[in-house]
Amino acid sequence: MSKGLEKSLWDVAIQESNESKAEGATGEESSVFIVGAKNSGKTSIVLRFLDRDEAPKPTVALEYTFGRRAKGHNIAKDVGHIWELGGGTWLSKLMDVPLNPSSLSHTAVAIVIDLSKPKEIWYNLETLLNSAKSRLNTVIEELKSEDPGVKDRLTKQAWERVGADHPDKNLMNPFLVPLIIIGGKYDLFQEFGSEERKVICKTLRFLAHTHGATLQFFSIKQETLVTKMKGLLSHNLFGTTANKTLQTDHNKPIMVPAGLDSLQQIGSPPLSEKDIGRISAKNPIELWKHAFAGFFPPESTSNPAIVDDPSKDPQYSEPNIDSLRSQKDEELERYRRLCERKARETQRSYGKAYA
Repeated sequence: MSKGLEKSLWDVAIQESNESKAEGATGEESSVFIVGAKNSGKTSIVLRFLDRDEAPKPTVALEYTFGRRAKGHNIAKDVGHIWELGGGTWLSKLMDVPLNPSSLSHTAVAIVIDLSKPKEIWYNLETLLNSAKSRLNTVIEELKSEDPGVKDRLTKQAWERVGADHPDKNLMNPFLVPLIIIGGKYDLFQEFGSEERKVICKTLRFLAHTHGATLQFFSIKQETLVTKMKGLLSHNLFGTTANKTLQTDHNKPIMVPAGLDSLQQIGSPPLSEKDIGRISAKNPIELWKHAFAGFFPPESTSNPAIVDDPSKDPQYSEPNIDSLRSQKDEELERYRRLCERKARETQRSYGKAYA
């Protein structure tokens, strides 16, 4: 696999397409879209996957790179597109670019959470999951006029990934594209107490299992975990053999391929009988949310990591600053539209290369 070159977001993709045309390529393409909490290790995951020995830089907005994998002598290389969204939960509007009608059938979503900040885990994961679901639903609606059966087909594929006859089927709602939940900074997580680690592991296993996701912990400082992560991304980008190792011991790095866990093995939420009787939860996810918050109360709403948008809070009103912020919002919207247009151009360019 050759290394991706980071020029600009679009120049790289277009150059790659032109090279493929020159080679008469008929290789296959897939994409992984990586989102997650700020400073959770997203860029480090990408750099290690591409074997690039450089210090990670903060992702400003949406960045693109790629990897190529040869299938044999005189056979066109497969291309793996890698999109990374910076800004934590703040720039979720830019999901429109990598998650689009042209890419939907060959894109996996990876959500990276920071295991060292448990009070932010639920909010970040819930927010990014909901944003991705919303975007997928929008894309499906856009496709329905030309492809009425798209949702049924994606649903069938989702159940094939987790097992259509899974005993927990009635309590699962598999994500419509392959989903990976990555627990970053495992080296810091290891320093937590046993009970804290157990609660976090069980909760993440429940969320991953009910969404039909693969769950894997990661640390840039542990080469075994780096190798496992590279294998997971390679499977989603190039179709290499999936690792079926199942590791659910909270004293070790969690690794649970989609469909291999069960609610019986995960166990019940960490609540006493008294708490269960007192909590009014409409569904199992709400019950787990209450239980998790009992151990790791979300930070106060003054923490910008978990508020919806403090810039819209009247108590922080500053006319001059608000005016500048409005300009930045407009710039972001223009950037989003530009990204959408460039993505369509890139997809068309690739489509011609592989036609």
